Amino acid sequence: MSKTKGYFGIGVENISKVHNVGALMRTAHAFEASFVFTVGANYAHSKGNQTDTSKSGRNVPLFEFDSAKDFMLPRECSLVGIELVEEAIELPSFHHPKQAAYILGPERGSLSPEILACCDHVVKIPTKFCVNVGLAGALVMYDRTLQLGKFAPRAPKPGGPVETMPISKFGDPVLRRKKKA
Repeated sequence: MSKTKGYFGIGVENISKVHNVGALMRTAHAFEASFVFTVGANYAHSKGNQTDTSKSGRNVPLFEFDSAKDFMLPRECSLVGIELVEEAIELPSFHHPKQAAYILGPERGSLSPEILACCDHVVKIPTKFCVNVGLAGALVMYDRTLQLGKFAPRAPKPGGPVETMPISKFGDPVLRRKKKA
C-alpha cells in the first residue's frame, strides 16, 4: 500500500538496451509507479521481460511514444528530466511535485533538446559521472518516496527510529455501506 500522495510515472528517451527498460519497469513496479513510458525507444517486450521479473506490464501501464513530438502526459503532471548538466537541481535539494513524470536519457547520450524544452524541472544525481539508467531511476524513485512518504523521523544516531509515526488526528477510516434501495 502506497505511503505517498499523488502519482508518478517514469520513462526513458532513445534508449537502446532493452534490459535497462525491463529493469526500470521492475523497479517502477516495486515503487508503485502509476505508469512507465518510452519515447523513441527500441524496446522488444520479450527481451525486456528477462530483467522485468515482476512482470510489471500486468500491473503498471506502459505508454510508448515514437518521438518527442508525440509525447504527452496527463494534465497538471510535471515533467522532470534527469540529466547530469551544470544548471540542473541536485536531487537531494529537489522538492518533488505530487504529480510527476521523470524521464531519463539514453545510455550513451543525453536527453534531446526537444524533451528538455518540455521539462518543468531538470534534476541531477550528485555523482562524479553518469550511472546506469536503471540505477538512476531507482535513486530518483527512492528519493521521491523518502520526501513524499509518511515515515517516522530518522533516528538522531545509528539505528532505527526512536519514535513511531503519530496516529492521524482524524482517527481510523470509517467504512460506509450504501443502503439498499
